[in-house]
Amino acid sequence: MDVLSIAELRALMREPTAPASPLLAQPLLLVDSAAAQGFDDARVLDWLKRIPAPVIAVGGDAGPLSRACDVHVPDTDAALRLRKAIVDCPLAASTLVQTLRLTQKLDAENGLVAESLAYASLQNGAEFRRWQHAHEPASTPDESGAAVELHREGERLSLTLNRPLNRNAMTVEMRDSLIEALTLALLDDGVRSVDIRARGRCFSTGGDLREFGSAPDPSTAHAVRGLALPGRLLAMLAERTTVYLHGACIGSGIEFPAFAGRLVATRDAWFQLPELRYGLIPGAGGTVSIARRIGRQRTAWLALSGQRIDARTAKLWGLVDAIDG
Repeated sequence: MDVLSIAELRALMREPTAPASPLLAQPLLLVDSAAAQGFDDARVLDWLKRIPAPVIAVGGDAGPLSRACDVHVPDTDAALRLRKAIVDCPLAASTLVQTLRLTQKLDAENGLVAESLAYASLQNGAEFRRWQHAHEPASTPDESGAAVELHREGERLSLTLNRPLNRNAMTVEMRDSLIEALTLALLDDGVRSVDIRARGRCFSTGGDLREFGSAPDPSTAHAVRGLALPGRLLAMLAERTTVYLHGACIGSGIEFPAFAGRLVATRDAWFQLPELRYGLIPGAGGTVSIARRIGRQRTAWLALSGQRIDARTAKLWGLVDAIDG
């Protein structure tokens, strides 16, 4: 696929149809930003933001053209790696970048509604159904005790995710336990600070794949997220909440903590948004929480690439606030 020049972009603008779409042979655009230093034609920039597919800036310049695109990568090799992921799930990729474009213009609450609606649309899509049919759910480890342990000491409330054998996956049980604990913190004026940690080898591997698509239908799932999204409550407590991260922090295992006011990671922590490979987008608030920490373009790169970043990169980007140890 060619990397388009400014002249080629101007020519495409004159065409009556979009140059890229998940329904076309070209599900993305690659734009040469290295040769566009200082380019600021508002008509072209606005047009790029309306294309119903990922627009990837390729090259070193970080000027207006690059900022108008959905992702900025340093070279063609990096762009082609993203292209493969987009071609595999073009509907989810298109929905992702359109959602990120929208949520950056909305307040957090309306951004969560927009994300949930987009997620629901994909839950009934061919790409998610294809992934479901190819994966048999495994059994859930048997673990005793509360899914989230609570400990109160004076004005401090400590929460601990307590499903280490299941890698603290965000099951319905875990979700409901977090909502109960965070609601308690919101209602108790005596709670001045909230700490959240996790037992076991990692903080959380995100949504339990065994429960993906288990709601009666996507519209019901959207309604449930409107009532029961732990990140919404964590955002209300942000100024007095610190989350301590270690090991794998995948999907909702970073989308949820990113709502907190302060994130502290160990040096072995790593972060990943793998939802695109399932034909989905982040659905636990990540297009709001993560994007507000690291920006729309880096969030899009994480979700489109599915690649991991380490604690050092996360600190450099602002995804976490400190590295412990």
